[in-house]
Amino acid sequence: MKRLLIVAHAPSPNTLRLRAAVENGARHEDIEAVEVVVKPPLEAGPDDILSCDAIILGTTENLGYMSGALKDFFDRSYYPCLEKTQGLPFAYYIRAGHDGTGTNRAIESITTGLRWKLVQDPLICRGEYRDEFEEQCRELGMYVAASLDAGLI
Repeated sequence: MKRLLIVAHAPSPNTLRLRAAVENGARHEDIEAVEVVVKPPLEAGPDDILSCDAIILGTTENLGYMSGALKDFFDRSYYPCLEKTQGLPFAYYIRAGHDGTGTNRAIESITTGLRWKLVQDPLICRGEYRDEFEEQCRELGMYVAASLDAGLI
């Protein structure tokens, strides 16, 4: 059994729906050999990363940057995971009220330093909230979990 870790900051009803959509996609009925673990960033840490086979990150855009909660997760996890998780498959989504550029750049910088392997283009849900964001998040969760299940990542 492989483990997919979803670490997503979800401070509002809309962002909770996005996190739930990622989880629902990852738990698709055709995906059989993947355990899905979902944690908010302030409850997740290095042990969670070290015990997973892939990770999906989710954050809001806060003042042109990732959420403080996700940054805290990285601050606590970076050095304990640096030499032990190189090549970890990951994907991420950003709920951006504006353009998500700064948030995207920050996540790219940290995950490049960790030498994690991006397995899907970043999903940036820009502007006013739209229901289609949920379907995109569901597809992201399904893609990563199905790829893990099939041994592609």
